[in-house]
Amino acid sequence: MIDDTVQPSLPLNPPKWREYLELCKPRVVSLIIFTAIIGMLLSTPGLVPLSTLIVATLGIGLAAASAAAINHVAEHRIDALMARTQNRPLPQGEMQTGQALVFALVLGFLSMFLLITFINVLTAVLTFLSLIGYAVIYTMYLKHATPLNIVIGGAAGAAPPVLGWTAVTGTLDPHALLLFLIIFAWTPPHFWALAIYRRHEYAKAKIPMLPITHGTAFTRLHVLLYTFLLVAVTLLPFATYMCGIPYLVGAVCLNVGALYYAIRMQFDTRDELAYATFKYSIVYLTALFVVLFVDHYWLLMRAALT
Repeated sequence: MIDDTVQPSLPLNPPKWREYLELCKPRVVSLIIFTAIIGMLLSTPGLVPLSTLIVATLGIGLAAASAAAINHVAEHRIDALMARTQNRPLPQGEMQTGQALVFALVLGFLSMFLLITFINVLTAVLTFLSLIGYAVIYTMYLKHATPLNIVIGGAAGAAPPVLGWTAVTGTLDPHALLLFLIIFAWTPPHFWALAIYRRHEYAKAKIPMLPITHGTAFTRLHVLLYTFLLVAVTLLPFATYMCGIPYLVGAVCLNVGALYYAIRMQFDTRDELAYATFKYSIVYLTALFVVLFVDHYWLLMRAALT
């Protein structure tokens, strides 16, 4: 059991903007916004209206930041036990949980207002479900209930490209769901590599991550198996004629790198390699969505010239 008597000290001064910014997990949110923007750009053969691009990006980003802030509030006692998170504003006593929660609710309200008023109800509903999925279902229940938490909870993190797509079209499209599947398949090996590296901290915080409940060898094997699944899923955009040769070449090159790390992890058990695999996975996803963007506009230019 986690000691509930551990309480952050009251802040001596009002929280500064940097503390509020840290509550938003800007590095995580930036990747969410990026994949949502790519979803918008891929949704139409033409240009996305600038107003839609700006407002939808802001609305989706605010929702992601709201979910991140709720995560800080829900896990502030656990964060105090882990070296990776103990310097966050709440464990350090730089902010009270009430202040952080109000901030999160304001962000969430602004997000829903923007999406409902200026985008469409479908995008607002899907964004709200994603927020609840991460901030409540994953953070408050799944993360502490099952070692498969990231597999089930990964659906919320895989939603941004779909949100971007529906923001422009107002409809769900099978191609948007392919983008969802890519991130959904990417999330477990990405996070399990980090969990191996940080397993002692997760054990201290009593969080049943896969390396804690089933061991690192079992987790490394599942990193490899899910990487094979990821490779298969990333070929679907080409197989379904959503993308062309530029995407296929880029995806194959990136998948070679992913398989290299996943296979090497089966023989090299150093924690440093697990962390290197985690870092490559971030580069992998970012580069894959860049390739999707380049391929989309390459196909449009090719069609315009023929």
